[in-house]
Amino acid sequence: MDNFEISLSCYMVELYLENLKDLLKPKKQEEKPLDIKENAHGMVVVEGANEIPLSSYEEANKIFEFGLENRKTASTNMNATSSRSHLVFSIIINSRNKQTNQRTIGKLSLVDLAGSERVSKTGATKDRLKEALAINKSLSALGNVISALGDGKKGHIPYRDNKLTMLMKDSLGGNAKTLMFVNVSPADYNSDETNTSLTYAKRVKNIKNFAVKNTQSKQTDKMNHIIMDLQSEIARLEKKLEDGGI
Repeated sequence: MDNFEISLSCYMVELYLENLKDLLKPKKQEEKPLDIKENAHGMVVVEGANEIPLSSYEEANKIFEFGLENRKTASTNMNATSSRSHLVFSIIINSRNKQTNQRTIGKLSLVDLAGSERVSKTGATKDRLKEALAINKSLSALGNVISALGDGKKGHIPYRDNKLTMLMKDSLGGNAKTLMFVNVSPADYNSDETNTSLTYAKRVKNIKNFAVKNTQSKQTDKMNHIIMDLQSEIARLEKKLEDGGI
């Protein structure tokens, strides 16, 4: 590895009531809007989120625990500390070949999905009910994306139907390898939920992706920066037109 220069960084966000929240935001830092974008490699990035450099496993674990403390949880009839949001913890890996200057970029995303809820079992009311509806809505959108990817046809994939599917776009389709772990219950009382979860996982198994390295040279890196600058300028002008400024 002497010929390579490697750097790691991470960000951690939650999707709560259809809104993105930066879980690594310092307590004294003001909340700022987060925006889901794609970079020149097709990699999903969350603009506005704090991206923290990493140098060791211990440091990554400490940052992860800090983010978990900020995650939204609450008590229901089914779970004393029920997750009320979806969570995404992403580690960005950048490497550079010192001899050729070729760069490779990758991302490892750990996604913890809040479980779908039956209000008749959770006893959700008021805020808990709003949370349950938002969770179920986003999981339904994710199910639609998984079905579209798994049927093998080259049709429209409805990623933009929900922020969850936009966040997970580069973790599900195209240039990605995906592992899904499903928590199920052995209790008869939860047999319907267990069956639904296993069906969900089976549909994911039908997705066939072909992952390749994201590499770029110094020249392509320069061109990508130019393209991103032009895209930002176009977005700025479009907003100005909407505001009646031109």
